[in-house]
Amino acid sequence: MTGYSESQTASAMNMLLSDILSFINQKGPFTQGIFGKSASIKSCRALKKRLNCGDTVNLKDEPILVIAWVLKDFLRNIQGSIFTASLYDKWLDVIDQGNKEEKITSTQRLLNQLPRANVVFLRYLFAVLHNIEQHSSSNQMTAYNLSVCITPSLLCLPNSGSSENLTKQISFIQFLIENCLKIFGEDITSLFGETSVSSDNSDITDITDNSEKVAVTKEQSLESKPVRMTVFYKKGQLQYDAMTSSRMGPSTDLSTVF
Repeated sequence: MTGYSESQTASAMNMLLSDILSFINQKGPFTQGIFGKSASIKSCRALKKRLNCGDTVNLKDEPILVIAWVLKDFLRNIQGSIFTASLYDKWLDVIDQGNKEEKITSTQRLLNQLPRANVVFLRYLFAVLHNIEQHSSSNQMTAYNLSVCITPSLLCLPNSGSSENLTKQISFIQFLIENCLKIFGEDITSLFGETSVSSDNSDITDITDNSEKVAVTKEQSLESKPVRMTVFYKKGQLQYDAMTSSRMGPSTDLSTVF
């Protein structure tokens, strides 16, 4: 991490996640087998190396399946998973709850126990997965197919046990995708803004979430200038940091501690 301060690295990480999620949200729904089809491992490793070196990367020049691999690789390397190891058994217990409403209520209670940054990231991630699932008739990625492909990156922990646990993990992620509007709020369908927006990097829009303002950059044009992104693939843990700015005020900063 030589040459980069902690704040610079966190800023680069935020840009990486924002751009990758926006890219997949735009291209993923129209890509057959997104998250499921294999990408060139040589291309995946090459992109990962470029990101680690801080090279300038233009996402539109990268295959969408390679970008999807990078996102899954990032999720897989979050220490204890984005859902946190301490709550692992409780997430799986959700599937054993009575009816759908009870499952939703239990899920929301558990979300309230996660760090704020984890919840914000999950809202954006499941907004993307929901958008992809809505186009499953053409991309073949139903909620079940998506859950099978992404669960090992999202929820599986080392030595997490039997095939029964894996079945529960997949069922739980499928449940989240199918009910994400009720769980995370119907406004997640507009988190990425309009299809055509300004490409000015200084543009900011506010999203109201549980009466708190979360400042996020508007979706950038994917045909605009290349972005410089730096991400170091080491075991990390997401944390919530308060960011102050005379223009933005307090906001959510999704960062990784290395």
